[in-house]
Amino acid sequence: MRDDTGVPVQIPETVSGIVSLVPSLTESVAATLPGALTGATDWCTHPADLDVTRVGGTKNPDLEAIRRLRPDVVLANAEENRAPDIEALRAAGVPVWVTRIETLDQAFTSLARMFTGACRTTVPAWLAEAGEVWREPYRGPRRTAVIPIWRRPWMVVGRDTFTGDVLARLGVRNLYADHPERYPRIPLPELAGAGPDLVVLPDEPYAFSDTDGPESFPGLRCVPVSGRLLTWYGPSLTEARAELERALR
Repeated sequence: MRDDTGVPVQIPETVSGIVSLVPSLTESVAATLPGALTGATDWCTHPADLDVTRVGGTKNPDLEAIRRLRPDVVLANAEENRAPDIEALRAAGVPVWVTRIETLDQAFTSLARMFTGACRTTVPAWLAEAGEVWREPYRGPRRTAVIPIWRRPWMVVGRDTFTGDVLARLGVRNLYADHPERYPRIPLPELAGAGPDLVVLPDEPYAFSDTDGPESFPGLRCVPVSGRLLTWYGPSLTEARAELERALR
């Protein structure tokens, strides 16, 4: 089997021990194969009652702790996890399956391959349901937006991102979708002067909220949203469309 990056991964016929280094993949496995999940990062917050060994962060995982768990497979992501960590685990003989997801369509395809190939199970019902939820084209009003993800310095969603594709599927065009960088640093005066219809403020990675962020964009409509609904690819996709449409209305 080859993962999303084209690397061959030796997966045993039966998978009973999985370590996930990506919060959305952790939630996906917990909802599908809860007994198989043995390790996850400190940032894996869903489900709330997740009781597995914690193995550090997405950018600084405890590689020795992962090796001690002797997982059948480690699930990672090309954007969220560092290549040196993935390579170190593979060098130690640990199978690592790397996903690459930059669009909704890639999410559905990648997750289906991950479950059937890396987890040795069938495509879960929630993933099929999510596909149906997002199948219908958006027919509402079209708007433009900037999507900050950090402040001090201000950073926004740029080109080729899952977040940008989700918003595009909801009729919201990212004004920085053509920027050379995926997450460029943009001075606040430029952001405020770009003339967006909306400023979409997810609560992760920076915790924007009703009281932290909107004050920087006087005169513009600011929409705080759940980062899980906007940036995660997993069971949240079944509810994300309706919730985001309601928030962006």
